[in-house]
Amino acid sequence: MASTLFDLTGRIALVTGSSRGIGRVTAEALADAGATVVLNGLKPERLENTRAEFAAKYGEGNVAAYAFDVTDGDAVATAVTAIEAEVGPIRILVNNAGIQYRVPMLELAIEDWNRVITTNLTSAFIVGREVARVMIERGRGKIINIASVQTDLARPGIAPYTASKGGIRNLTRAMTAEWAGKGLQINAIAPGYIHTEMTQNLIDDEAFNSWIIGRTPAARWGTPADLGGPAVWLASDGSDYVNGQVIFIDGGMTVVV
Repeated sequence: MASTLFDLTGRIALVTGSSRGIGRVTAEALADAGATVVLNGLKPERLENTRAEFAAKYGEGNVAAYAFDVTDGDAVATAVTAIEAEVGPIRILVNNAGIQYRVPMLELAIEDWNRVITTNLTSAFIVGREVARVMIERGRGKIINIASVQTDLARPGIAPYTASKGGIRNLTRAMTAEWAGKGLQINAIAPGYIHTEMTQNLIDDEAFNSWIIGRTPAARWGTPADLGGPAVWLASDGSDYVNGQVIFIDGGMTVVV
């Protein structure tokens, strides 16, 4: 039983924003566990490069790629219909697409606030609801929303991001309240500071790097590999009675003052 509890063979997983970064890492972890992965991104060339790399590693039949805007309800509905028809029933959804924007609140334009909230939070509602429609028909499904340590913490200069990730926590709870009785499990992963190509500039900043290491009980940055196990667990049968939770993967950052 232990050897099959986290086996995702035969299950289709849609991961938004998975051309690079945490989305790609999560998609790799699910593919390593046997899932057929559907990649998503806005830039077709980058998305195709990632798809080709996955195909070389996991086989052409175990990966697909669909370029669509996760903030466009019509585009999302069209994409979900196409994936269901061309790849198969979506069993796992990871709402990962997101952006960051750094500017003090007194200088923050309303359109930039709206852009971050729409990309990070509203997209999870749009894609989550569309995929939930088909999951509910089948009576099963896993939705994993990507939160952040900013779900619990705040830093100057990233107000819309912090608000959006706090919203992910309660969106996860709202989805649970409405869909858990339909056979779905909806949870969130909240990564801490993870060393990826997108955070390399922060690591190269000596003062910021020292602050992160000093602020984190584990005394290190997280690695992409640290996210894989929790993602597979939440996507698998091993988490069938886990619902509405935010799992912090932060080396203990959010539990200390």
